Amino acid sequence: MSKYLVTGGAGYVGGVVAQHLLEAGHEVTVLDNLSTGFREGVPAGAAFIEGDIRDAGKWLDASYEAVLHFAASSQVGESVVRPEKYWENNVGGTMALLGAMREAGVRKLVFSSTAATYGEPDVVPIPETAVTKPTNPYGATKLAVDYMITSEAQAHGLGAVSLRYFNVAGAYGAQGERHDPESHLIPLVLQVAQGRREAISVYGDDYPTPDGTCIRDYIHVADLADAHLLALKAAQPGEHLICNLGNGEGFSVRQVIDTVRKVTGHPVPEIVAPRRGGDPAVLVASAATAREKLGWQPSRSDLAGIVADAWEFAQQISKES
Repeated sequence: MSKYLVTGGAGYVGGVVAQHLLEAGHEVTVLDNLSTGFREGVPAGAAFIEGDIRDAGKWLDASYEAVLHFAASSQVGESVVRPEKYWENNVGGTMALLGAMREAGVRKLVFSSTAATYGEPDVVPIPETAVTKPTNPYGATKLAVDYMITSEAQAHGLGAVSLRYFNVAGAYGAQGERHDPESHLIPLVLQVAQGRREAISVYGDDYPTPDGTCIRDYIHVADLADAHLLALKAAQPGEHLICNLGNGEGFSVRQVIDTVRKVTGHPVPEIVAPRRGGDPAVLVASAATAREKLGWQPSRSDLAGIVADAWEFAQQISKES
């Protein structure tokens, strides 16, 4: 059994990973300031500290085997109008966390990165060697942190793995997406199925894809969590490994909407709206590095299964509210 600090563990992905660590028999402490997370999102059995990653030095000590770092500001639209918040939280906060780890002698890190570091890709499926040219401050700050981690590994022997997520979806038991505001396609379409929204906006139906709508790579949050546990084993002192996490298969906006209709049995009205600037036609991952270096293989790649898990969680949350 090992002891882990999970920053941002009251959020969606961090909470599911914390749950997986507990199920594997580990000791888990969640550090979260609850600015976007939920106290009830912290899994039972985990210790909880309400605090900021800039103050991680108050709690970190050599008893921790590693840090899994999810805490971040993560709304793309907000990052465009409030970039200073993203540079301060994502870059400044991580810099403070790395300093606290160095002082405490904690020398292993798994970092929650993002496919937004690539921007509009030159090649699909996207490998880790693709050019990184983020189109918004959110992606830029995550890329800056990846560079920072590489420097920390080279200079101070940190063993680190950055996991670049594509479109995380689904739910795991009592843990699922409940962002405020919500910006992800699957929960937005489910809100229409629930009658909480009148219609779903389809931003552009004239892309060079089979049905004219954007194609994205959806990965089940439980598959994503599995990769984090494997990354802890793969991290080597002085090395920074970067891995994409995706199914390697894309689904269009219209395929997602049709799947929600089939899974829920509810109508989902749609409204075609103009394209949004910076939306690539296709974003699909090459996860070959994760398969080779981590031994990771997604096992929940069926879109209907992902939607069904998310639908069950959405109904559960509606009953509680």
